[in-house]
Amino acid sequence: MVASPIFFLFALELGLILLGALWMRLAGYVFFQEARPWHDTAYFLAGYAALLLLERLFKWLAPSAYHDLDRLTKNLGHALRQAGVGHNTALLLAFLSALGEELFFRGGILNATAHAFGPAAGLFVQAALFALGHPAPGRAGKLYAVWAFTAGLIFGGLYLASGSLVPGILAHFLYNAKGFAEITDG
Repeated sequence: MVASPIFFLFALELGLILLGALWMRLAGYVFFQEARPWHDTAYFLAGYAALLLLERLFKWLAPSAYHDLDRLTKNLGHALRQAGVGHNTALLLAFLSALGEELFFRGGILNATAHAFGPAAGLFVQAALFALGHPAPGRAGKLYAVWAFTAGLIFGGLYLASGSLVPGILAHFLYNAKGFAEITDG
């Protein structure tokens, strides 16, 4: 029996959540300094706005490659629909991927490399590894790698500036949810 691709995606994200949370716990890194809802909301909104601007910039700078990437995501949406993924499952996957990737890349990798080599090195290393963790083929893949690296800088910057993973998780979730909703609509 072959496991479903959706099962693999859920297992991957749950693995990142567990690994990132365990790494943070064992290393003594904090998820957030203290509850600051207005502070975190301001950073979340700034981060989400930066992601939307980044998307527009890439669409404007590389329209042909962006079109290829759009076609690639539509194919992914078709595959997800064929696998029976609806909006609720897509939202859950969007949340789990945001939580897992923020815990692992920002909570684990950024903290560890910033602690060892400084915040700038930590920011760069986690963004580079985040980009490597988001492969795509062809010309679209090159654009997506640059986009993912830049998004990693945004997410890492949110964490370093706010002292909390919450703004990055929220911005990441909302951006993923927007993307998943678009590709599972048909």
